[in-house]
Amino acid sequence: MGHGSWFSQFFGSFYQTVVGWMHYMGWPFNDEGQTWGLVGNTYDIAHAEGHGAQALIHVALVFVILVIISLVTFSKIKDTNAALIPEDRLTLRTFVEVFVGVCYSMMADIMGKKPARYFLPLIGTCAFLILFCNGFALVPGFLPATSSMSVTLACGGIIFFATHVYGVKEHGLGHFKHFFGPIIAWYALPLMLLMLVIELVSHFVRPLSLAIRLMANMFADHTVLGIFMGLGVLVGTGGFLVPVPVLLLGSLVVVVQTLVFCLLATVYIAMAIEQAEDH
Repeated sequence: MGHGSWFSQFFGSFYQTVVGWMHYMGWPFNDEGQTWGLVGNTYDIAHAEGHGAQALIHVALVFVILVIISLVTFSKIKDTNAALIPEDRLTLRTFVEVFVGVCYSMMADIMGKKPARYFLPLIGTCAFLILFCNGFALVPGFLPATSSMSVTLACGGIIFFATHVYGVKEHGLGHFKHFFGPIIAWYALPLMLLMLVIELVSHFVRPLSLAIRLMANMFADHTVLGIFMGLGVLVGTGGFLVPVPVLLLGSLVVVVQTLVFCLLATVYIAMAIEQAEDH
């Protein structure tokens, strides 16, 4: 299945210009924007024709949308006295308030209220970005940027570095002490070295698992939706009803995958800042 979108179909010259910029900056895209597939005799890092470059364009579009939502929401709450009274209908402001409240509540249950307030900007930003990127899977003619490994791996990498940066900030170099397991005596050195290898593999797998889980689920969801939309076109009259069940299921996938990523990210950070209590 191809991964063309409105960008490649109707903004071809602009799209090729973006791909040219990526070539200039050293990004591993070929002339078709392909990044996960055979390019020459090697394999690059994303998964369909045109998808690598388009994924980054879609991320930029999501960024613009989120900036607009942020500005509109801020304009509604900058008057703190008026903002104390909630709006009686669903608006951008109420959506943002509910979404942020759900994120904070989930984080507070895992790591406590004080750390949750501190890490809310990080996890909340990931939640908004992933939710809106996932949401493009439900819009015909657009691609979910999170179905590209280059995007999800970047999100997972940010959580990985945040985990260890704040772990060291909280506990100093003692953050790495638990990598060796229980430190008993010199004769336990072989066991401690084995534990070190296991812990290193475990920690380096975390961002990969975050990235691959999100990418695989969104790629599969978008592919299945595309197939059913194609069937709807073949059916003809009334065919627009064919993809409706898949759209409903896809809506659930969009939310669940956002929740799973943020939940695991919160757990990883919570373990890093609290591990000294157990070791």
